[in-house]
Amino acid sequence: MSASGSSVISRAALIVIDVQESFRHTPFWSEADLPAFKGALLRLDAGCRARGVPVVHVFHVGQSGPFAEASGHVRALDWLPGSPDALFHKHTHNAFTDTGLDLYLRRGRVERLIIAGIRTEQCCETTARVGADIGYQVDFVSEATLTFAMTDRRSALTHTASEIKAHTELVLADRFARVCTVEECLAHLGECDA
Repeated sequence: MSASGSSVISRAALIVIDVQESFRHTPFWSEADLPAFKGALLRLDAGCRARGVPVVHVFHVGQSGPFAEASGHVRALDWLPGSPDALFHKHTHNAFTDTGLDLYLRRGRVERLIIAGIRTEQCCETTARVGADIGYQVDFVSEATLTFAMTDRRSALTHTASEIKAHTELVLADRFARVCTVEECLAHLGECDA
């Protein structure tokens, strides 16, 4: 990232987490909420790029299965715009541990993270929490995140993706992040640029 340019460049970065082919090869993959997620993420990506906000992709790499590099699935879903400003691979739930992301962001004088990606309550939420703890302001764009229904092993109750997203919003809001829509996030970026 260049140190010159608009104030937005030095202040915010879009962190797109785990929007990767690996998920299509898991037993819990569902396309039920994919169209809304895809539309929101594409609007957010385009809006950030138009405002000169750097776009960072982070992919999860595991030891085996569809998240292992040898699987060939650790790559962007085919509809995700290419040419990110930076690409990092992670081995933990958050995008910071041993990835170099924090150094990249600090060198670029980024102060605000815009979080989007897959899974809402797992890698997206964990990255938001860690980011807030290490000093970043965080915009959690919940509609630009995707998750899947989960069944509680103890109670056998199934929680819908929308229930899981609502819980994530509840626990992040005003503690770790500003929970916002795509439009609210982009409008805020415009205010920062003014």
